[in-house]
Amino acid sequence: MITLISDFGLADSYVSQMKGVILSINSSSTIVDITHKISKFNIQAGAFMLASAIPYFPKGTVHVAVVDPGVGTKRRALLITTKQGYFIGPDNGLLILAAEHQGIIHTYELTNPNYMLPEISGTFHGRDVFAPVAAYIEKGVKAAKFGSRIDNPVRPEFVQIKREKDYITCSVLHVDSFGNIITNLRKGSIPRGTLNIKIQDTSLRLKLERTYGETKPDDTVALVGSHGFLEIAINQGDAANKYRVKVGDEITIRK
Repeated sequence: MITLISDFGLADSYVSQMKGVILSINSSSTIVDITHKISKFNIQAGAFMLASAIPYFPKGTVHVAVVDPGVGTKRRALLITTKQGYFIGPDNGLLILAAEHQGIIHTYELTNPNYMLPEISGTFHGRDVFAPVAAYIEKGVKAAKFGSRIDNPVRPEFVQIKREKDYITCSVLHVDSFGNIITNLRKGSIPRGTLNIKIQDTSLRLKLERTYGETKPDDTVALVGSHGFLEIAINQGDAANKYRVKVGDEITIRK
């Protein structure tokens, strides 16, 4: 199975061109669209959407992600192998949030032209590089055939958690359409017990709840959302607006 996620939208033929390349190499491929409506050039939003979707795909799935404002420049093209599958895309941080969660085994720079289209466009590596590599992986070509191993892929700020003796500093990964504040702190890293949370100039003392309705309307709640990350929300309200929070802001949690 191959998944596709991008900021291409649906008005143009870009997505269908990628699918055509994949099916020309491996006509038995199963292709699943995660979304093609990532906001343009928004690497962080693409990383969050990819990380939210991949736990529900079977082992061995090949994930192709294209949010690539640096296409055609010296930025590298990557294949990451994990304990659960494969990730293909630009070396701009787009793949790391999802791949690290699955347990990275090796990372390769895509350099072997034998597994790309004969002509490589300077503006469409999704079609000319990433799509053919995905198809060849699905056909059984070993990862090492595509290029040399590297150990320094771009690891952006939005995947990093700062841990000190008494506190954890995470960041706002995403704000959804309800105004829920989704952090980059995963379920397994959340301290136990009551959380002392600092958002902007506001201090909150919150018990980790199971769902929104375990608090009264307009009350603030901390919970693990369906995506697996710590979320700060207001029951039937807009937490991001109330606390003046935007993507990238830091949130401190004292143990």
